[in-house]
Amino acid sequence: MVLGFKLRDSLRNKRDISTIVKRNDRLEELIELIKERYVDTVNTDLLYQDAVTGILDPLDPHTVYISAEDARIANSELDGGFSGIGVEFSIMHDTVNVTSVTENGPAAKAGMVSGDQLIKVGDSVVAGTRITSERIMALLRGRQGSNVSITIRPIAYEGSRTVQVTRDMIPLYSVDANIMLDSRTGYIKVDRFSATTYEEFTKALAELKKEGATQLIVDLRDNRGGYLDAATSISDELLDNDKLIVSTRGRHTPRIDHSAKEKGAFESGKLIVLVNESSASASEVLAGAVQDWDRGLIIGRRTYGKGLVQEQYEMPDGAALRLTIARYYTPSGRSIQRSFSEGRDVYNEDLENRLLDGELTGKEQVRPADTTPYHTAKGRLVYGGGGITPDVYVPYDTARWSDPLFKRAFSDEMRQAIHDHYVRNRDLLSYSSIQDFTRAFNGEDKIISNYIGLLPPDEQRQVAKHITVQGSNKLFRTQIKAQLARYLFRDNGYYSIRLREDAMVNKALSIINGTQYDAILNGQRIIAQNK
Repeated sequence: MVLGFKLRDSLRNKRDISTIVKRNDRLEELIELIKERYVDTVNTDLLYQDAVTGILDPLDPHTVYISAEDARIANSELDGGFSGIGVEFSIMHDTVNVTSVTENGPAAKAGMVSGDQLIKVGDSVVAGTRITSERIMALLRGRQGSNVSITIRPIAYEGSRTVQVTRDMIPLYSVDANIMLDSRTGYIKVDRFSATTYEEFTKALAELKKEGATQLIVDLRDNRGGYLDAATSISDELLDNDKLIVSTRGRHTPRIDHSAKEKGAFESGKLIVLVNESSASASEVLAGAVQDWDRGLIIGRRTYGKGLVQEQYEMPDGAALRLTIARYYTPSGRSIQRSFSEGRDVYNEDLENRLLDGELTGKEQVRPADTTPYHTAKGRLVYGGGGITPDVYVPYDTARWSDPLFKRAFSDEMRQAIHDHYVRNRDLLSYSSIQDFTRAFNGEDKIISNYIGLLPPDEQRQVAKHITVQGSNKLFRTQIKAQLARYLFRDNGYYSIRLREDAMVNKALSIINGTQYDAILNGQRIIAQNK
């Protein structure tokens, strides 16, 4: 029995479909007949995919057929890695520029650094107007242990050199950042729940505690979920005394309870979880457990509302079927899954409707999708049927995202200007810490000037006009500085600066450091307004 459970966990809910159902060739026979006798040429692969999609259409929106290529990509993201050389790159001026090198990865061991340019991979020249990101990735990735010859133009000196790189497994990190927001508040950004997330989280938490963190903000915004056991393991670090985290059950699946078992690394101390309308599935498991046990506060906007458990069945050709087998329920008994009774199209339009109705922007009061009452451990009233409703509501900042200058901060031209500044100013490497860079760097004006020079004349005048607006200018400069900090200090550098202008993080800091934290846990609800 022990071996069976271990095997189940290692397979991560991936099963061969042939072990579950008996073979039935009616669909294959039909498609083969069409292929042999139909008047015109048809793509039988697309025909098969459309047929399977049609079969699944009446079921819930999360039961889906995944092509072999999409399944490969999705599995690599959740399994936590792929075989490659360990670089991130960007194509600028028809040239492949290395923007980040994985620490202790194959490329780093070969001496490659951010700012290097790729000239050749093997015998293939990787420069010119026809080069694509897809082609570069295909050339750089390969079998673990295989060697690849790469010719680079180093950032440190003129000329070129060729390095031999041995491909290895490259981790896809799911914890984007772990930083101290102040002298006692740690911050961890979790992008998804993959096979390595729990290990990454505990490592990040340990580092923050060494730096003096006694209270914690966990950011699950835009986290679409992933492995359930990753979410329950992290919840176990936050909850004590065998507390129920989540239960799952379905028509053919008996009830399974997931409870806190181990001594957690952060069972006491103030805790805030940040969520938004794109926090889904496993994110809602963690947020629901924290809220139902009054372990901490949920701040942000109502979550996505996905409370269904999928099991993945592998097809012989590498494709997969993700089949919903159960629903999950929070400790108070809530089902977070929102209704899909009106079909997939209506279901997929939910976020757009919430924006139009004013729920996301604070124009309308947040109303529960299901009025069935549930109660937290301290008796606070909560609801299910449509996501986790936060204890403190922070509306979507429409003014910021509609600001044309804010959008320009992430444009291709700005990306080019920041990269060029990094390449041309090697004295940037003298900054020893994020704090040192944040305090001393003042080169935003040079980057802005270079950026404007990359624009057409009519756009140059528009940008110059927008920069004179004080609020826009401050945000614009913050984003520039944050993106440059990523070159020097990876994602921790980026988030250390960007979060200074984050309304939800600032609201969380004011609550966790003030008197409202305990008041809200005792039943007070607060709505934050963007200024």
